[in-house]
Amino acid sequence: MTAENQTTAKFPTHTVYYLKNKEGSEKPDWIKAGASWENSGRKGLNLSLTVLGQPISVVVCKNKPRET
Repeated sequence: MTAENQTTAKFPTHTVYYLKNKEGSEKPDWIKAGASWENSGRKGLNLSLTVLGQPISVVVCKNKPRET
């Protein structure tokens, strides 16, 4: 197997949080919502979230430059 066709395990490189305002405090609670890692094309991120107990997959893509 060469380096070109080797597959590597995808481990999260980022942790995803959402911020919830706390009454009586200026600092919000940081609540863990999931994990993120670069997708195979390296032009975006894959997010794996848990929202209201439901697993949700989200893909964030880098914007392409606009033609003028």
